[in-house]
Amino acid sequence: MNDRPENSAPGHAPAEPSPWNVPNALTVLRILLVPVFLVLLLTDGGQDASMQWWALIVFLLAMATDKIDGDLARKYNLITNFGKIADPIADKSLMAAALIGMAVIDVLPWWVPIVILIRELGITVLRFLMIRIAVMPASRGGKIKTVLQTVAIGLFLLVTPLAEVVPEGVHLALVVFAWVVMAAAIVVTVVTGVDYCVQAAKLARGSRASDGAAGDSAGNEGPDDGGPDSDGGPSDRDVN
Repeated sequence: MNDRPENSAPGHAPAEPSPWNVPNALTVLRILLVPVFLVLLLTDGGQDASMQWWALIVFLLAMATDKIDGDLARKYNLITNFGKIADPIADKSLMAAALIGMAVIDVLPWWVPIVILIRELGITVLRFLMIRIAVMPASRGGKIKTVLQTVAIGLFLLVTPLAEVVPEGVHLALVVFAWVVMAAAIVVTVVTGVDYCVQAAKLARGSRASDGAAGDSAGNEGPDDGGPDSDGGPSDRDVN
């Protein structure tokens, strides 16, 4: 569906797709669903079972748009700068709203959203600061983290509405299972956060070593070396 190569001159990168596309529309929809989700979640202090069902439906719908918009953008080459910025904002806004909202209605203790959101915000800032050195790719654990967080939140959203319709033993089992998944999500969240910090430290050290090697090479190459090519350029050595 991408006809841009026909209109682009040879040797030039194709123009960025228009931001007015379906993936970006789904991203905007996900952002708009965040306040809707929060209103449903917090109605009557989270004790209205019907509103909790609707909150779960809206949450799952919003997470589904995250999967769909990413697939469409990659399949049809509709990746835009707007999408690169808006998509993570939408994802983190929805996750933050769910975690903080459930802490407000006492479904989760406050330390859970604090730990997860400090990691999310911290790594986002770190990756932004590291852009000057290198682009930090998403870790493999990032997808696992997102899946675990989504499943855990979905399970906790079921706790209140199911309490009225299932036996007490089943409800207790659901709570235990939800905590097991949430614990796994927290562990993966923290571990991947540490991994990002380790990656950033390695990239920073590599960048400093590379700059130092380039400086040494420039200092050693000069008129006294008698070389006509002594232009102060960087060394061809591999720097680890």
